[in-house]
Amino acid sequence: MSSFKNLEMAAALSAHNHIEIKKSLFSQKAVYTPTASQIDITIAEYTPTDGERLAHLLRQPLSRLAEELKAKGRPHSTPIGQFRLEAAVSKDGQFAAVQLFRFNDFTYTAASDLLMAEGSDAAILTALLNQ
Repeated sequence: MSSFKNLEMAAALSAHNHIEIKKSLFSQKAVYTPTASQIDITIAEYTPTDGERLAHLLRQPLSRLAEELKAKGRPHSTPIGQFRLEAAVSKDGQFAAVQLFRFNDFTYTAASDLLMAEGSDAAILTALLNQ
């Protein structure tokens, strides 16, 4: 499990009006306020081939993304890769946010926009994850 403060997308995610960041002395927790559900953080890395496929998938509308995942399956993560997918998913499954980054010149740069979904659409984004 990764920490919220270690995310590249932390600033953009904390700006969402349904996300509350609770800080304590040694940690930060994110909470999806409509359901008061804590948000779990997942980080996965991908090879260049799977990373490019993820970038393509994340540019699709959610309905199209769901169709492609059903037809071709999800890309599989690797221990070390050039692409990094950051995901924030509420424990009740009612909120999900994902963003893809590419490691280039010793830094991560965004390879996709931050995608957020609530309600039943959140399940489409969580289908990308190796859970």
